[in-house]
Amino acid sequence: MPALRVELSPQALLDLEEIASFIARDDLDAALSWVDRLVERAQRVGAVPRSGRIVPEVGEPEIREVLLRTYRIIYRIESRRILVLTVIEGRRQLERTLRKKSRAARKR
Repeated sequence: MPALRVELSPQALLDLEEIASFIARDDLDAALSWVDRLVERAQRVGAVPRSGRIVPEVGEPEIREVLLRTYRIIYRIESRRILVLTVIEGRRQLERTLRKKSRAARKR
């Protein structure tokens, strides 16, 4: 199977901005470096899409995740691309995070 293109959803981009802002309070260079590492990890999924585990809270074979330290990069395998859905700190509960983001999207 050829490598799939990896794209970041608007939510994933927002997540990365929030992560960078949080880390930048202490160290801007570290924030930029960390976000770069997260994006690089997400990009590597395109070569081997099923290498990530199925997200336990979702249970769908096409929704998977890879980890980088305590961060979860959650993505969906589609026919021609990988779509990164969200990037969250792993100690946060995914269900609570998705509910919160869904409510915010409905208010827009």
